[in-house]
Amino acid sequence: MSRLRKWAQGGLLALLLAIVVVGSFYSAFERAVATRIAGFATPVTGVEVRDRNGALLRAFANDDGGWRLAAGAEDVDPRYLAMLLAWEDKRFAEHPGVDPVAFGRALWQSARHGRIVSGGSTLTMQVARMLGRLPTGSFAAKTEQILSAIALERSQDKAAILSLYLELAPYGGNLEGVRAASLSFFGKQPRRLTAAEAALLVALPQSPERYRPDRFPERAKAARDRVLDRMEALGLLDADEAERARREAMPPSRRPLPMLAAHAAERLRAAEPGRKIIDLTIDKAVQARLEAYAKEKAATLRKPVSLAIVVADHATGEIVADIGSPDLFDRERQGFVDLTRAPRSPGSTLKPLIYGLAFERGVAHPESLVDDSPGGFSGYTPQNFDRDFQGIITARRALQLSRNLPAVELLSAVGPARLVYRMRRAGAKPELGDRSLPGLAIGLGGIGLTLEDLVAIYGGIAHGGVAMPLHIEPGAAATGKRILSPQAAWYVTSILAGATTTAKGSPGTIAHKTGTSYGYRDAWTVGYDGRHVVGVWLGRPDGAPVEGLVGEASAVPVMQDVFARLGPPARLAGPPPGILASAGSGLPPPLRRMGRAAERAEAGLKPEIVFPPNAARVEVGFGEGGSAGTGTLPLKVRNGRPPFTWYVDGRPVTLGTLERQSSWQPAEPGFLSISVVDATGAAAATRVFVE
Repeated sequence: MSRLRKWAQGGLLALLLAIVVVGSFYSAFERAVATRIAGFATPVTGVEVRDRNGALLRAFANDDGGWRLAAGAEDVDPRYLAMLLAWEDKRFAEHPGVDPVAFGRALWQSARHGRIVSGGSTLTMQVARMLGRLPTGSFAAKTEQILSAIALERSQDKAAILSLYLELAPYGGNLEGVRAASLSFFGKQPRRLTAAEAALLVALPQSPERYRPDRFPERAKAARDRVLDRMEALGLLDADEAERARREAMPPSRRPLPMLAAHAAERLRAAEPGRKIIDLTIDKAVQARLEAYAKEKAATLRKPVSLAIVVADHATGEIVADIGSPDLFDRERQGFVDLTRAPRSPGSTLKPLIYGLAFERGVAHPESLVDDSPGGFSGYTPQNFDRDFQGIITARRALQLSRNLPAVELLSAVGPARLVYRMRRAGAKPELGDRSLPGLAIGLGGIGLTLEDLVAIYGGIAHGGVAMPLHIEPGAAATGKRILSPQAAWYVTSILAGATTTAKGSPGTIAHKTGTSYGYRDAWTVGYDGRHVVGVWLGRPDGAPVEGLVGEASAVPVMQDVFARLGPPARLAGPPPGILASAGSGLPPPLRRMGRAAERAEAGLKPEIVFPPNAARVEVGFGEGGSAGTGTLPLKVRNGRPPFTWYVDGRPVTLGTLERQSSWQPAEPGFLSISVVDATGAAAATRVFVE
C-alpha cells in the first residue's frame, strides 16, 4: 500500500507539474500573441484619382516608390479568388490563422527530409509575414509567423485579412497587390480576368522576381500552367478552358499605370495630402480620347507651341475633360505647366459678352446698325485686326466679323465695370494688372483670363444666361448665377452659330467665337452645342509671340476635332419668350441705329443744297452792262423733310413747296446767299456768284 501510495503521490505531482508547465506555456503563448496584436500597422496604399463613374484616372506611388492600391474581395474577379484559395489556403474560412492539417503535413515532410519542404503557410500567415516584414526559411521565422497569424485572426475578420493579402502580395519589382499587378501586366482592373490572367496572378507571389513575365516569360508560363493544371484537376476549370488558357500569350512587358487628367490630379492631391480617394467629374473615356488627340495634334505643331483643352457640361458646370498640356513630361513644351489655369490675354473672346450686355440693356439689337469706321472713344483709338473697315453694318455682322470698333463702342455704352462684374458672376477671376478700374481696352484683350474662366463665361451664355459654377470635383447641386438675360444670351448664340437673321428657331448646332491676343501670343476658340462647351488655347507656355498664330486658323480646327470626339452634337436650344425677330424699320426707332451710326444717320437727314453748289459761279444770261437776264437759277435740295422754304439774301422766294426742285430769277449779277429750311426747321445754306 505504501508503494501504491507513493506512486499515486508521484503521479499527482507529475500531473500538477505538467499543468503548471502547460499553464505557463499557455500564459506565455497568450502574452506573445497579445503583444503582437498591437504591433500590426495598417499598410499605406497609394492615392487614387477616379472619374465620374469610379474608373481609375491616375494612381500615385507610395513615398517609397512602390505601387500598392487598396483592394477588397469586391475589386477582383470571383474566379481569381476561388483559384487563389484553392491554391494557397483551401481551409482559409475555418482555421484560426494556422491550418493544423497543412501544418502537420509540413512538419512530417520536414522531419523526413531534414529540412523545410513545404511551409504549410496559410494566407493569414503570409499576410502576417508581409505586414511584419518577417524573415522566412527557418523554424524560428515560422514560429514568429504562427504567433503573428493567430494575433491577426484575433484582431481582424476574414474579409479584412483577405483584403490585406490582395494589397500586399508581391508581384516583382515595385508592384504590390493584385490591382497594381493587373493594371501593370494586363492594363486593366482585376474585376474581370481570363483564366490565364487569374492563374498568373495566383502564381506570381510564390516567387515574384523569378516568375516575372516581363523578364522570364518561360518561367512565368510554367508557373501559371501549374496553377491551371491544378485548377483543372480540382474541377474549377474544364479541360477546354484550361487548354485555351495555356495557349494564351504572356504579357511581354509592364505597362505604365493610368495617368489621365494628370494636372488636375496633382493639384488636388497637393491640396489635400491625406485624401486616399479623389473623385472627379471627368469622363475617363472622353479624357483618354482627347489626351490621345492632343498628343497627335501637338506632334504637328512647331515646338515649343503647346495647347490646352477644357470640356464642360454647361447645364451642370461639371468639367468632363481637362487637358493642361499634351504631355506632362515634354520639357520643351513645359508640359508640367497647367495651361488651363494660366492667365493670358483673351483677345476678342469677350466680345460676345459685351454684345450680350448691350442687347440686355436695350442699347442695341442684333439687327441694329453700328458703325465700323475709324474713331476714338474717350482717348482710346482702337484699330481692327485686319486694318480694314466695313462702315455701317448690323451688330450681328459686326460680331460675326469680330470688328473692334463696334465692340468698343458697345462696351463704352454698357460700361467696362459691368463687364468685369458679369465675368466674376460667372466664376471667372479676371486679372486687371495695376489698374484699379477697368478701361475700354479690356474688351479687346487688355485683361488676364484663363481657359477655365472663358469656358465658365461661355457656359453661362450657352445655358440661357445662367452660369453654373465650373467644377471638377462632384458635390451638391449648385445654384447658377445669371450673367445675361435669356433673350440676350439667345441673341448672342444666334449670332455665334452663324445665323444670318434673327429668326424664331434653333440657330444650328455649334456656336463659337475666336480670339487672337496682341502679338500673336495666344490663339483661342470657345464653342458650345446644346450640351457641351469646349475651350481651346494654343500658344507658347512662356508667352512669346508665334508668327501666324491666329484663332480662326489654329484653334477652330482643334475645337471641331474635339466636338467630333464627343459624339453627335446636341442641337442648340430655340429662343425664349420675348425675342424681337425684326430688322430695319421693324425695329423700334431707338434700336435701328446705335451710337455713331445713329449720329451719321441724323446728319444725313439734314437738308443739303445740291444746286447751286457753294462758291460756284453760275451763268444765268445777264446782258452787257448788267441788263436783265433771260434765264432762271435752278434750286435743288436733297435729304431733309418737306415742305421746303427757299430764301435768297434772307427773303423767302419759295414757300412750303413739297418738291425738292425749284427755281428763281435773279434781277442782277453778283453774290447771293441762298438757304433752305425743311419742315423740322433744319437748314442748309450756300453762297454763289451769278452772272
